[in-house]
Amino acid sequence: VRGCCPLKQVLHQKEDTTLIFEARFESGNLQKVVRVNEFEYQLTLRNDLYTSRHTQWYYFQVSNMQAGMPYRFTIVNFTKRNSLYKRGLRPLLYSEADAKKYQLGWRRTGNEIKYYKNNAGQGGRQYFSLTWTFQFPHDRDTCYFAHCYPYTYSNLQEYLVAISNNPVKSKFCKIHILCHSLAGNTVYVLTITNPPKSGKDSKKKAVILTARVHPGETNSSWIMKGFLDYILGDSGKAQLLRDNFVFKVVPMLNPDGVIVGNHRCSLTGQDLNRKYRSNMKTFYPSIWYTRNMIKRVMEERDVFLYCDIHGHNRKQNVFMYGCERKQQAKAPHMHPRVFPLLLSKSCPDMFSFPDCSFRVQKSKGGTGRVVMWKMGINNSYTLEAS
Repeated sequence: VRGCCPLKQVLHQKEDTTLIFEARFESGNLQKVVRVNEFEYQLTLRNDLYTSRHTQWYYFQVSNMQAGMPYRFTIVNFTKRNSLYKRGLRPLLYSEADAKKYQLGWRRTGNEIKYYKNNAGQGGRQYFSLTWTFQFPHDRDTCYFAHCYPYTYSNLQEYLVAISNNPVKSKFCKIHILCHSLAGNTVYVLTITNPPKSGKDSKKKAVILTARVHPGETNSSWIMKGFLDYILGDSGKAQLLRDNFVFKVVPMLNPDGVIVGNHRCSLTGQDLNRKYRSNMKTFYPSIWYTRNMIKRVMEERDVFLYCDIHGHNRKQNVFMYGCERKQQAKAPHMHPRVFPLLLSKSCPDMFSFPDCSFRVQKSKGGTGRVVMWKMGINNSYTLEAS
């Protein structure tokens, strides 16, 4: 599972100016490239493994370029009718030369960006293209393009190793193995709370956070990292939160999908965020064990909040989906709209309350948010980030 790159491909002619593409590395996704003319390339993404769908996430390497030339890239097999690429989103670029020379990391780039319906539909399916032009800053550089800032399983493991090696943080953050995925990768669960002063902490309420059930939504991992950086920090507010709550955190629910570069599914070809009602422990271990862990926590203490973190491909802003009963008779502070409203008041530039929705649709019955709500967690949310 380490993010190793394969050996460089060998060019046959010395003066060959064809770009070299590579995606056989951790979280990479690109299936096929056709050179249309000297500076134009047509790209096809790989479907999620064992499915015929979910082409959205891309992450690939390009080398053997000439600086300053107007290259055009067109990805031809997106399946979503709408996209934020129509509203200003741009592909991400990482240049090894720029990283070395200027300490410059990932950046949004590309010109003449268009997202449009193409004529390549098969079997009644409609495909959409994303096209952009780009001039590479350096000759013979090694560059990467990606849909969203990559966050790999190896990134997570390095982060967790740093926590466990930290003499301060490891006192109040315990890292355990929740289960193993189908491919044998470890799914971790973190327990974060300050040691009780009087020997008993059963009064503390629990907060449960999960992320990255959909592998292509890498922004959910960055939000989770931001939360962990904060809650493991030494600010007064972080101390207060650790004094008053027990945080249970599953930072990566779908490591297999993340490693192979899927957009939505696990290695069963299924969307794990529709499987929270399932008892098929063998097929969906991370989901089964997460639900079980939450049931055990609920036997010990009140669960104040459950939140599953996602990324959204078609909507802007950061917002929440909650669960509301038709007749809300509970005390006002138990109302599911309260927490998102407070969030929008405390960070109005970051969080959009008008984009939140509290309807429980039938099609969402198997999601973490709805299943936890039905298990009795009133504040049960999906956090979405553009």
